[in-house]
Amino acid sequence: ACFEPTLDYVVVKFPRWNFEKFHGASRNLGTAMKSVGEAMGIGRTFAEALLKAISSLEGGYPDARQWTDQEIRERLAIPTPDRMPALFEALRRGWDPSDVHRLTGIDRWFMYEMNTIIGCEEQLDGRFLEDVSPVELRRAKRLGMPDSFLARILGTDEGAVRARREADGIMPVFKRVDTCAAEFESFTPYLYSTFEEECESGGADNERVIILGNGPNRIGQGIEFDYCCCHASFAVQDAGFTSVMVNNNPETVSTDYDTSDKLYFEPITAEHVQNVLGHEKPKGVILQFGGQTPLKLSHKIGPILGTPADAIDLCEDRERFNALMNELNIRQPQGAMAHDRTEAIAAKEELGFPLLVRPSYVLGGRAMAICYDEDDFKAALDEALEVSEDHPVLLDRFLGGAVEYDVDILCDGESVYVAGIMEHIEEAGVHSGDSACVIPPVVLSPANQKEMIDVATRSALRLGVVGLMNVQFAVYKDEVYVIEINPRASRTVPYVSKARGVPLARLATFLCLGKKLSELGPLPPLALAGTYFIKAPVFPWGRFDMNDVLLGPEMHSTGEVMGIGRSFGEAYAKALSAAGQALPDEGGVFISLCDRDKHLVAELAGPLDSMGFKLWATRGTAAALEKAGIPCEVAFKVKEGRPDIVDHVRNGAIQLMINTPSGKKSVYDERAMRLAGLRFGVPCITTMRAAMAAVTAIRSQREGELTVVNLQQLHSLT
Repeated sequence: ACFEPTLDYVVVKFPRWNFEKFHGASRNLGTAMKSVGEAMGIGRTFAEALLKAISSLEGGYPDARQWTDQEIRERLAIPTPDRMPALFEALRRGWDPSDVHRLTGIDRWFMYEMNTIIGCEEQLDGRFLEDVSPVELRRAKRLGMPDSFLARILGTDEGAVRARREADGIMPVFKRVDTCAAEFESFTPYLYSTFEEECESGGADNERVIILGNGPNRIGQGIEFDYCCCHASFAVQDAGFTSVMVNNNPETVSTDYDTSDKLYFEPITAEHVQNVLGHEKPKGVILQFGGQTPLKLSHKIGPILGTPADAIDLCEDRERFNALMNELNIRQPQGAMAHDRTEAIAAKEELGFPLLVRPSYVLGGRAMAICYDEDDFKAALDEALEVSEDHPVLLDRFLGGAVEYDVDILCDGESVYVAGIMEHIEEAGVHSGDSACVIPPVVLSPANQKEMIDVATRSALRLGVVGLMNVQFAVYKDEVYVIEINPRASRTVPYVSKARGVPLARLATFLCLGKKLSELGPLPPLALAGTYFIKAPVFPWGRFDMNDVLLGPEMHSTGEVMGIGRSFGEAYAKALSAAGQALPDEGGVFISLCDRDKHLVAELAGPLDSMGFKLWATRGTAAALEKAGIPCEVAFKVKEGRPDIVDHVRNGAIQLMINTPSGKKSVYDERAMRLAGLRFGVPCITTMRAAMAAVTAIRSQREGELTVVNLQQLHSLT
């Protein structure tokens, strides 16, 4: 965390970590960057700016009150994301700021500033709201204490605190950040809230439309939604309205002070958004471009432009969603919704294993897990219940071996345009953000594609979607299942927009503002023959001391690339190379397949053998290769003998690893070989579909098919 004081205001930048995505990763901070985003708070004092930045982190900090003094001391001495809550707790316990300074190296000035916050907190803690004077309440707000925190220490709810503030006239004003460094008068409305007297926000000639951003970047929600918010702002301006952006991530283009007509650099929380809405009194607010963060506010703010709040809630409420799917006669995996542990256990008994457990109202697969046994289920349920807060936990029967698809559409409430169908290259069970995908689909049958379009169309019209919608499908035993529907922009929007040459976020904004699809001009047809567009994820494995690199239902990637080619192999080779997973042209390939994949061993290994690769395999896979007449050498697993597979990787004999584990035991037994691949820069593929695709890419790479494709020229011809 860092801060920058000026003559008028203070800026605090706070990093956003996602260690919960990397189970077992070291939380120690050092010279290698581990944060995946950041939030920024602006206030008139250091305390106000600090607490606004902390309010933006969604979930805040662990409850440090549970820690012992020794645990507090350890967390202060070693830099981790837990240091700040430990610091606050140490001051609450009366520790001398000089002692905290010696443990942390943090300047005493910060200690005394934070002690001011603690002093105000202690003055209010345990009292009743009606007993707090207006002077005390105003002082707490000037220090940056959010209504939600005040409600907790005063034993009431956030609405009551806001009502009391409004009755006492304790409302924020908005100050301008000087974007011209005092060299000449600044006219750009770049604003932050504070509890003073004079408001510098100014008015606007046109009716205003507010766009809510995505808050702090993090795994599963980041630059993709910033892209959507920027295009939305430009579209609002082109439609003749004043565009007002609310966001507070300093990294993003949506928070550039010249992207929108007005920028409120504020946390995406109910309190701060309501403050902006109350001041601006807009035509409405667009929240479908900021990912999950603004969607959580759908029932607390308004009026909403585009898809109504009830449609958003319906898709998150499993009981209502199941009822809708049954009403429309749409197939979905058997599932249940649990509000507590008892209901979850009952659902588990009915559904059986393998079971997919996930919280609702989350993005990026947070706390999502595939459970193979009771131990898996207990651990997954504990985490899901913690993350879900007031929302239920969802349990679904896992469709192992299915092929997953994403479909993005535009809808105006009366008609639907299917913008893109993406086929996942990894198989079911890998989060869509971690799975490479291809446009157009490769193995999707015409009949199943027609059914997907029909299901997406009927669902969107029934929900009353206005703007963007994403549907996730699975094809299992040649039957189409709906996994989930998201009535908002998905992270695939920039990818589909570039692949199809259709500005989806811009068009969706016009729909939210009242236009119809028929008014947006002719849109290109779905098919784009002869060209493949492949999105591949970029992983941060090298930044974390990982326990494993195995992909699953919880998202780990922190970025993505796109490869374009005249063949599937060319596009995939380009995408993997750009993502830092360049495939070899020669050398050794290690293969270890689970039993359900062994029937495909000849189809996988035959082309590698014919291209001159030397094959290595574990004993079970080697037996399948021998039966298929494909030569290979047996490599020991770790602890089976020496030299084992890790030795071969270390010695440079292996240039590509293909390992498809099955079940919990296999996942743990083969972890060492996957980590060896990570350590020595050897690409490791963990699903059969991705392995087959990689073989195709290697062939294209060896045959010199990788050529430049002009994207602008391509779309001008289609």
